[in-house]
Amino acid sequence: MDAARPPITTPILDLFKIGPGPSSSHTIGPMRAAADFLAAVSGLPAEILDRAAAVDVRLLGSLAATGQGHGTPQALLAGLLGHRPESCPPDIVDGLANYPGGAVVVAGRSLAISPRAVALDLLTVPTRHPNTMVFRVTAGDGTVLFTREAYSVGGGFVEWQDEEPPVRALPPYPFSSMAGLRRIVEETGLSLPDVLMANEEVVSGLSRQAIVERLDGVMRVMIDVVERGLEAEGPLPGPLGLWRKAGVLFARYRQDPQMADRPILALCACAFAGAEENACGHIIVTAPTAGAAGVLAGVLYIAKVLRPTAGVFRKNFREALLVAGMVGLLAKHNASVSGAEVGCQGEVGVASAMAAAFLAQANGHGVHVVENAAETALEHCLGLTCDPVAGYVQIPCIERNAMGAVKAFAAYQIAAAETPGHHVVGLDQAIAAMAQTGRDMCTKYKETAQGGLALSVPC
Repeated sequence: MDAARPPITTPILDLFKIGPGPSSSHTIGPMRAAADFLAAVSGLPAEILDRAAAVDVRLLGSLAATGQGHGTPQALLAGLLGHRPESCPPDIVDGLANYPGGAVVVAGRSLAISPRAVALDLLTVPTRHPNTMVFRVTAGDGTVLFTREAYSVGGGFVEWQDEEPPVRALPPYPFSSMAGLRRIVEETGLSLPDVLMANEEVVSGLSRQAIVERLDGVMRVMIDVVERGLEAEGPLPGPLGLWRKAGVLFARYRQDPQMADRPILALCACAFAGAEENACGHIIVTAPTAGAAGVLAGVLYIAKVLRPTAGVFRKNFREALLVAGMVGLLAKHNASVSGAEVGCQGEVGVASAMAAAFLAQANGHGVHVVENAAETALEHCLGLTCDPVAGYVQIPCIERNAMGAVKAFAAYQIAAAETPGHHVVGLDQAIAAMAQTGRDMCTKYKETAQGGLALSVPC
């Protein structure tokens, strides 16, 4: 086992969250946090509940700076109304855009909620995480009866100030780095997917068959996201006036799919499709985040539906999805997948690495090619800032998904063709560089809409 850090005990399936875009940290995470907060409120003593009159939320840091454009207030209202990301209506964010206010019944008591109860606090600097939420229950006279602080740490994951993370069972093959995982594969003689599946059964508590079904379900949603995006037309929501491009790009590809440059155009179209669906607040799969949801989905669609490779069967794709998720968890465990913490290198950069590893595993390559493909993709996304124009997950986010998918394909091609022993940089080193770059990156380039394209592009 690696000595430097505790082993990864987060299930890979937890990385692939199904829910509404446009942002896992600004939409899916806050919706989950709001629903969990209400569950905590229901367990309060009767003497507190009898005085409770209303619920409000204060957003700090990146959630305050770009939450309006990301649909965070609507996501919070959805969570307070009892919705959860994995089961909410696909148009929940749009549907609550003009919510007039109302009440939610908790333990038999009616608590008022309204859009005005979601406050964007741009003055208070968060201390633990840039995506901070402060939930409160107040009495009729404004007295605070109960409060909890939560952090949306990227990829839809939520942490609470007053709560330790759940203790999970130690996996049979514990690792915290790619080097450690590679050693396990070499010492046991097991394949990389076999190691990951054995661990997943233990840390998730699911049977192998249940894991297989969940992986198939994730792929079905990804494919559905791309197909919906390829068929949709018209402008995206928000003030930018940005029009969907996926369908146009795909139509151009279909005019002559045999031309040498057309496969890349098809890949871009599919990545655009996933990212545009996310920008509309529709249901997507975080991989590792909602803002990067088009990268792996686009690569999967090309590999599995549009241009299926001979000899690549359903089992290969399941194994490849497990491997892709492993890359995402390594990045989350040793750095971050939150744009508010490390910039877009943690979102599209990690998504590109995941997609490159997916291609390597799906096409039957071993652990060295998988690692080298992921590393190459991530290495060439280092330093990527998170600078959404007007706070919307549209410019530059949608095109970055396409570029991330193209980089993934190129990284896989390089790794598959080179001599593995000649590859110098390891995935762990690239992840460490991403973490350090994120720490050094100026705050205005980390999902605040105060730097980069967010500043130079008028809207």
